[in-house]
Amino acid sequence: MAIDEHDNILQQFPAELPYHSIKFTETEMLKRSQLFYEQMKSRRSVRCFSSKPVSIKLVQNLIKTAGTSPSGANMQPWTFCIIQSPKIKRAIREVVEEQEQLNYTRRMGAQWVLDVSHLNVNWNKPYLTEAPYLIVVMKHPYYLDEQGERKPTYYSEQSTAIAVGILVAAIHNAGLVTVVSTPLNAGSAIREILQRPINEKVSVLLPLGYPAEGVLVPDIRKRNIEDIMRIY
Repeated sequence: MAIDEHDNILQQFPAELPYHSIKFTETEMLKRSQLFYEQMKSRRSVRCFSSKPVSIKLVQNLIKTAGTSPSGANMQPWTFCIIQSPKIKRAIREVVEEQEQLNYTRRMGAQWVLDVSHLNVNWNKPYLTEAPYLIVVMKHPYYLDEQGERKPTYYSEQSTAIAVGILVAAIHNAGLVTVVSTPLNAGSAIREILQRPINEKVSVLLPLGYPAEGVLVPDIRKRNIEDIMRIY
């Protein structure tokens, strides 16, 4: 690309706007950061859900929050498919469990299966149908223009992962629970069930709802700050 062509493209960018940050004292900042940490520290992956209904308005707020995530070139390369239909949830569960049974018995290997055994997980995924909602997060490795031509997106994997992280935090903040489920080898079948375009690929599944009464979670701990942080 010639320099003048590059300059012409830059001139087409939208005007910038002033950023208005929220002002806090340092004491307030420390307090807010500590409170947020304490709140997020109580977050757990939950696989048993109550049948108590969840407002679709609440779900929309969660997705809007995820949509505030940063993304490469602001392309926002994601679609959040909200599944409430029992029939569709059942179809997704069937293809996931079919592949997961193969994963656990043939593909994952003994060490992988052993490493997740303390979490009490296996190829059965009842939460995919028990939760009031199932969120299927689709990433867009590329997009199609009006002529059907492929156009690139940038850092779609990282961008979508950040959005999922924000969504998980928003879910916990709202008092709901989820578990991040990766449908290994079932993505294409799920995309076909949902009739999503070819440029969309399944990233993760997030069952969404209230925790079941008396639900238990694995007794695990997070690594200490000394183990995960280095100051240079």
